[in-house]
Amino acid sequence: MKQRTIERAVSFTGVGLHTGEETTITFGPGKADEGIWFVRIDLPGAPRVRVCAENAVGGKEERRRTVLKNGAAEVHTVEHVLSTLCGLGLDNMVMEINGAEVPEPSDGSAMAFVELLDQAGVVTLDAEREPLVIRHPVFHDAGAVQVVGTPHEGLKISFTIQFDNPVLGTQHLTYEVTPESFRKEIAPSRTFVLYRDVEKLRALGMIKGGSLRNAVVVQDDGIMNEEPLRFPDEFVRHKILDLLGDLYVLGRPLQGHVSAVRSGHPHNIEFVRRLVEAHTGAAEHRLMREQVHFDIRDIERIMPHRYPFLLVDRILELKERERVVGLKNVTVNEPFFVGHFPNHPIMPAVLIIEAMAQVGGVLLLNTVDDPESKLVYFMGIDNAKFRKPVLPGDQIIFDLQLLRLKRRTCKMAGKAFVDGRLVAEAELLSSIVDREASRP
Repeated sequence: MKQRTIERAVSFTGVGLHTGEETTITFGPGKADEGIWFVRIDLPGAPRVRVCAENAVGGKEERRRTVLKNGAAEVHTVEHVLSTLCGLGLDNMVMEINGAEVPEPSDGSAMAFVELLDQAGVVTLDAEREPLVIRHPVFHDAGAVQVVGTPHEGLKISFTIQFDNPVLGTQHLTYEVTPESFRKEIAPSRTFVLYRDVEKLRALGMIKGGSLRNAVVVQDDGIMNEEPLRFPDEFVRHKILDLLGDLYVLGRPLQGHVSAVRSGHPHNIEFVRRLVEAHTGAAEHRLMREQVHFDIRDIERIMPHRYPFLLVDRILELKERERVVGLKNVTVNEPFFVGHFPNHPIMPAVLIIEAMAQVGGVLLLNTVDDPESKLVYFMGIDNAKFRKPVLPGDQIIFDLQLLRLKRRTCKMAGKAFVDGRLVAEAELLSSIVDREASRP
């Protein structure tokens, strides 16, 4: 399936639910593989905040909203607009906003965003969607609150709410998410609040823009709004809407079945972090750091490289003819930092790939009987992508999978991580040659 964005820019003006301030958000088309961004045009330099798990702010303070932050730039209450992008299947977007909080649609649902983006039109881009696929169960268990992800074709959400309020009570709903079902069954559901919590939230400086027009206010004997409920189970539908928005903090589509019980924004975001860890192997890598499959002396016996071109410090794990995980400590004393760049040191992308290839070379040379007499030659690099800069003080974990080994030629898929975040990836084609025969 191809990536999608909107055809033309459209704007929405409204009042922030928590700040009570009027803001305007302008949705603009995004390029292929650009991702989703907020741009704070009211701040000096118009700082950009990427929609990604590492920019999500957690904690009790954000329990009624989801916040993204990059440096001093913050964007609050992003869940409804991100839910709309998720539900409509939009992958790339640049959203300019002139304040700290996304404006709330006047009825507290996501329908205004849906209708606006439908008017903007949809463009299919020449790039494939790359969903984060749940391949194994992922858990966030906080006692009474639980969120579980399991494999599934497509995106399915199950949600259970349990309140000690007779109007809310217990509600459960399972939904297969498609643009059509989102428009009809999820987007119209409105945000809600218990009347007994209103004054407490206002004392905390929240819901300054809240009213009976943009929220369903629930008492013990019914709702205070003139408009009746849009669905008998409107409350759990809105929790699904919120969860979809929080899941889209991933910044990419999700494929799997997510089941949540009594979850809210901080737990949703914690589950997103667990999804990222499971996908990148970050948790596994943390456990591996203390392991030593090959130390530097072992590596030097296998690999011909020496200073300043030996770019592997340790092999953490090696499964013969299958997988290798290696580590590179990046220090400010690396000789390449002298010229790349003065006063702004960044590890050259080509050397990240070289280090990745050296880790893969350990795996490849480990398949022969006399590695000391062999060399590994690069034959090709495919699908190389560089996600984040690597800086002095970083520790790179390289994780390579052997895709194909035929005689002395192999293909490996490699990924490089810093603190669990993907910084680079590539497919490497290499060949083993005799060291003596390789001399001219």
